[in-house]
Amino acid sequence: MVKPEVLKKQILLEDLGSEELKKIAGIVKKMSLKKGEYLFKEKDDTKGIYLLHSGKIEITRVTPDGWRQTLVVLTTGHFFGELSIFEKRQHVASAVAVEDTDLFLIPKSAFEKLTEEDMALAFSIIKKIAIVMSKNLRRMTDKFLSALISY
Repeated sequence: MVKPEVLKKQILLEDLGSEELKKIAGIVKKMSLKKGEYLFKEKDDTKGIYLLHSGKIEITRVTPDGWRQTLVVLTTGHFFGELSIFEKRQHVASAVAVEDTDLFLIPKSAFEKLTEEDMALAFSIIKKIAIVMSKNLRRMTDKFLSALISY
């Protein structure tokens, strides 16, 4: 089982108390990838929310003309795959380890069960997802506007 104090270092879980972290520790699954290994590819079914414990993950997408475009490189503490807990979907991008990487997975089924058993905890996680996504969107908008203005 993952230690709660390790989970506390994750951006998604940093605001949770010790009892809440213990519940999450009971449902997360540890995963490891070697450099160059794919976690998932475009059109694979989603599995849940991934929490990056160590290493780096590159999220890429193939453009209509066949080029592989890097969308983001995520580092320790970040999370991804969050939309999978809200809807049944397939990945629209691929995730590959840039270096040896350790992750935690909160499986979709376990999160759905958590929403039935502890709605307050599930809400705290969903709220944090919304806050982080909003900050990321604002940051991307600012970059886009800066690039547009300088053009």
